[in-house]
Amino acid sequence: MAGRSLETLSFDNTYARLPETFSVKQNPTPVASAPYLIHVNRTAAELIDLDPEESVRPEFAGVFGGRMLVPGMEPIAMLYSGHQFGVYVPQLGDGRAILLGEAVNHRGERWDLHLKGGGMTPFSRDGDGRAVLRSTIREYLCCAAMRGLGIPTTQALCLVGNDDKVYREQVETGAMLVRMAPSHVRFGTFEIFYYRKQHEHLTVLADYVIGHHYPHLVGVTDAYARFFNEVVERTAALIAQWQAVGWAHGVMNTDNMSILGLTLDYGPFGFMDEYDSGFICNHSDHNGRYAFNQQPYIGLWNLSCLAQALLPLAGKDALKAGLDRYQELYQQQYLRLMRAKLGLREARPEDDGLVREWLGLLEESHADYTIAFRDLSSFSSVEGTANDRVRDHAVNREHFDEWAARYRERLRAENSRDDERCEQMNRVNPKYVLRNYLAQIAIEKAQQKDFSEIDRLFTLLQDPFKDYPGMDSYAAAPPNWGKHLSVSCSS
Repeated sequence: MAGRSLETLSFDNTYARLPETFSVKQNPTPVASAPYLIHVNRTAAELIDLDPEESVRPEFAGVFGGRMLVPGMEPIAMLYSGHQFGVYVPQLGDGRAILLGEAVNHRGERWDLHLKGGGMTPFSRDGDGRAVLRSTIREYLCCAAMRGLGIPTTQALCLVGNDDKVYREQVETGAMLVRMAPSHVRFGTFEIFYYRKQHEHLTVLADYVIGHHYPHLVGVTDAYARFFNEVVERTAALIAQWQAVGWAHGVMNTDNMSILGLTLDYGPFGFMDEYDSGFICNHSDHNGRYAFNQQPYIGLWNLSCLAQALLPLAGKDALKAGLDRYQELYQQQYLRLMRAKLGLREARPEDDGLVREWLGLLEESHADYTIAFRDLSSFSSVEGTANDRVRDHAVNREHFDEWAARYRERLRAENSRDDERCEQMNRVNPKYVLRNYLAQIAIEKAQQKDFSEIDRLFTLLQDPFKDYPGMDSYAAAPPNWGKHLSVSCSS
């Protein structure tokens, strides 16, 4: 099918037709300087039937840089609330993002086009509604990284720069990003109507989400409880995937939790370099509430907040039964992923211990999480093999040798073939991740109007499991200056 032009995109703005309480009509506020295209995601463009070649037109940067609209767009700012660092905030909402419209492709799939950095909205509180180049680059690249890893995520259509100055901790260059997702409804969207005691709006919202995103539940008995059960399943699976790749979200507030189980709102995220189970990627998280090893628990805590909000619609016992499934669902998914990372085909009772001991080895050695797992694919199950490449990741060689003996025995128990296992492990253990220092290099170059590093990283991250000739330096551990970079909520 031939791609559409900007002017012929198909829109059906269902969320904008919900009662006025759900959102506020809000056009983007144009920036003073001329917007310019930094990068376009051709794959994302094709999801909405948009011809990627449209990006060469100046109108492209105009539309997605907040200066103009195309027919069918009905911009709104969405209302929601949420628990932030465990404290309920009665009203949040889109403070620096505007839902331009819902693009519909030829398969009938809907994609929200959410402009981040489009100016103030009634929900901006004391903010300016703008985004900076630094944060938009990080989100743009991490969306690509997560998609390449097979982790459910919002996607980014394009990155548009401007020469306006925006103040965060310091004066920075402005930019805008178009985020795409089938829906931007959050746990906090349900919470606000529960705490306002607007149960009629809660019903409208639940029926809307089920009708558009869980249509198999329409008309089903106990549809609301079953809907909650499916959100539990998606959330447990999502967080298990985060843990398996060594990724921390950094700010898992309930307003940052997608009702579809997508990774949403990239702020102070981080892929771990040296393995640290208590890794805190957000320097604003002084108490470590959102530390890496707390994410599975926080997922459950956030789901309990959603369950509370659904009490007017579903029975308490049914909702509690859904919550009670979370831990087992998470653990099953996490162990399945970790078995694959270790090259194990079968599920056995000792696997949890084998995984924990390997992670303990990495932690006591300050080993690089991504590199150590990638190198583990070279492990030989032949008795007497030193496996120096893997062994070198351990500071306690005796400890490693004890683990290696158990690992070798486990591999032999399922008749593992080293060559086949190596190939399988390299399909699930990435060679490339978006390390903070790599993103920082791209940011610093982009601030000088050199966008080549964004393009290079975007290419690598789309398929992070393959070998790219001449790109091994991007798979290396960070240099000293690039370790433990500080990332804040304004990121």
